[in-house]
Amino acid sequence: MTNSSSITHFLLLAFADTRELQLLHFWLFLGIYLTALLSNSLIIIAIACDHRLHTPMYFFLLNLSVLDLGSISTTVPKSMANSFWDIRAISYAGCVVQLFFFVFLIVGEYCLLIVMAYDRYMAICKPLHYEPMMGSRACVHMAAAAWGSAFLYALLHTVNTFSIPLCKGNAVEHFFCEIPQILKLSCSQSYLREVGLLGASVSIAFGCFVFIVLSYVQIFRAVLRIPSEQGRHKAFSTCLPHLAVVSLFVSTIMISYLKPPTISSPSLDVVIAVLYSVVPPAVNPLIYSMRNQELKDALKKLIQSVVFQQQ
Repeated sequence: MTNSSSITHFLLLAFADTRELQLLHFWLFLGIYLTALLSNSLIIIAIACDHRLHTPMYFFLLNLSVLDLGSISTTVPKSMANSFWDIRAISYAGCVVQLFFFVFLIVGEYCLLIVMAYDRYMAICKPLHYEPMMGSRACVHMAAAAWGSAFLYALLHTVNTFSIPLCKGNAVEHFFCEIPQILKLSCSQSYLREVGLLGASVSIAFGCFVFIVLSYVQIFRAVLRIPSEQGRHKAFSTCLPHLAVVSLFVSTIMISYLKPPTISSPSLDVVIAVLYSVVPPAVNPLIYSMRNQELKDALKKLIQSVVFQQQ
């Protein structure tokens, strides 16, 4: 039994006990991580360099790629290092920093997805008001609000989580530091304060999810009224990728935080955590570029320019 003042480090959950499986985990995560780094970096550079993509939709997509890069870099490198060196430890300060940045970037991504849903709603349902309402100043303010809200939210929960006395050891049943896993180490009723804050956060997040759903109901009704097939195809090509990203992101987080305790286990929690913290940053660029011809053309142009410069 220890208290939080005497804890100098935490022990993260190991993916495997045998050396072969540890190395397999290392190489698997390395492949996913490099894929996420390359694909998101390409999208960021393509949007920044191609003036045709200097529109609100691609501005928000650039911000999303930055958040994806940050979120996967917060958890995966440390997990890979632990598997490669056959260790489990993370310092107390390192755990605090990891938890803060993970919450900050994940919440920032959710806030940005809400803003992107609003952008698509205005573009398709209110096209005459789109340019006045979604000017460059308004887009910067929306993105700043998403980043700022996420920062304040992460700061509040990080300070509150690590101010709770911890006396149930230092073994975290996860491959990275996360609020519910830290709360499991608490030995006092004060952890209920953080649980209450998380409950309020879930309620707010659910309200935002309802907003996204209602926005897309209106969007699809407007798209189906477009007379030309080409117009409907173009509208769907800009909306369906965003809806797919939202669905993947929200469904995995809801499963993780709302599943009954009776079916909870460390291995299941790890699998679900991988689905919402590791997989989306790697597949989001693929989802957005698969049906978007403008983005595909910009990426093709970028890759060709890099190849020709090297030749």
